[in-house]
Amino acid sequence: MSHLDAAGGAAGAAAEAAAASSSPLLGGGAGAKYKADKPLHYHHYHHHHHHRYHHSHSPFLSRLAFWSFFALALFLALFLLSPTPNPNPNPNPNPSTAPVSSAAWGGAAWEKRVRASARGRRRPGGMAVLVTGAAGFVGSHAAAALRRRGDGVLGLDSFNDYYEPSLKRARAALLLSRSGVFVVDGDLNDGPLLRKLLDVAPFSHVLHLAAQAGVRRALSDPGSYVASNVAGLVSLLETLKDADPPPALVWASSSSVYGLNSRTPFSESDRTDRPASLYAATKKAGEEIAHAYNHIYGLSVTALCFFTVNGPCGRPDMAYFSFTRDILRGRPINFFEGPNHAPVARDFTYVDDVVAGCLAALDTAAPSSKKRRGPGPPVRVYNLGNTRPVPVADLVTALEKLLKVKALRKVVKMPRNGDVPFTHANITLAQRDLGYRPTTDLHAGLKRFVRWYLDYYASPSNKGGNKGGSGSGSSSSSSS
Repeated sequence: MSHLDAAGGAAGAAAEAAAASSSPLLGGGAGAKYKADKPLHYHHYHHHHHHRYHHSHSPFLSRLAFWSFFALALFLALFLLSPTPNPNPNPNPNPSTAPVSSAAWGGAAWEKRVRASARGRRRPGGMAVLVTGAAGFVGSHAAAALRRRGDGVLGLDSFNDYYEPSLKRARAALLLSRSGVFVVDGDLNDGPLLRKLLDVAPFSHVLHLAAQAGVRRALSDPGSYVASNVAGLVSLLETLKDADPPPALVWASSSSVYGLNSRTPFSESDRTDRPASLYAATKKAGEEIAHAYNHIYGLSVTALCFFTVNGPCGRPDMAYFSFTRDILRGRPINFFEGPNHAPVARDFTYVDDVVAGCLAALDTAAPSSKKRRGPGPPVRVYNLGNTRPVPVADLVTALEKLLKVKALRKVVKMPRNGDVPFTHANITLAQRDLGYRPTTDLHAGLKRFVRWYLDYYASPSNKGGNKGGSGSGSSSSSSS
């Protein structure tokens, strides 16, 4: 089943029935503003694409296997991983003393901070946006970009330890000091907190970027992926459907949903029911769940598939980040090679370009249905990539030149750990509907990243905290 098989179903049935200049946090960069230069087409899914199935095995068995996983994941999400509500949601009478809130929430001072952050400058078309994962890589850049243009922005982040929490805290502190964006410390599965946030601040949009990322950790901690990417999404959708009015949702799916797809470039109409990792499977499950809430409750839903985002203040588990660390430390870098010694390649996309796509998706999102029952505006799915895959070997060569250090290279066969040999985005739909046009190539993005990395980790307080890679050397990674 493709993205568009799911996205177009509700829209097709309804039709038949009815007839950023950039400013990367902790670093420098350049970006662009994107404006739709053509009329918006919210109905493009069912009349611009053919649904394609390329089954190597029985179609029935393939679909049965996927939906069996989906049913199990949803069961775990709803019944096994739901946290117990906090019986005392307001234990901290004065949460305004810290630059980033603690896990405690509630109270008059806390509500005042939430309202102030969510209140933007008065401007035509201005919005109030709740950004989940706001202390993350893309989330922190997106929150800052929204605030720069005058929108109200409130962040939400759990500050978990998937990679160094100190980096997340640094991003959140800068959001507050430079942009006035308050990042609430909280979990998506905390239903009372989500309901309180939407009660205190009238959000028009939600940019949902919080997730358990990375394909390899799922091998050792699968429950965290179901808890965040499935249960957390359901918790958010349950809150949004009950809001009055319900905000429009723009959320991050992933290029990983294309899984074992061999068609290039990857298009939104391609088959996405053969995930190569549990991470990809949870993101695909998220697409189906969001579609159900659109169909039943009329929520406005836009899914964005990011392709290997890079740039300053990035994620330490990503290849360009861990390669930089290990090149400087003299550690070996493991190069994966695909079948028949094929090079591994990625469609590296600069963070400012991805953020511009996120803002354009927010700007063009149709409002959720006010009826609260029945299909909403058609679900939209867009690829946000750079369209120019680069072999990982070329990535390392570029880093060697920028760092002026030779890498210790080792070529190894790609293991069955969830990685895929290549990614390549078809961005035709995003270009047409969002005016999305990436402007920053990999070399320019790496130059800005290296400048940030050397500056950030030169600080004595940050030298010991650079975690996120294997202790014996780096390997190329495909997580977006």
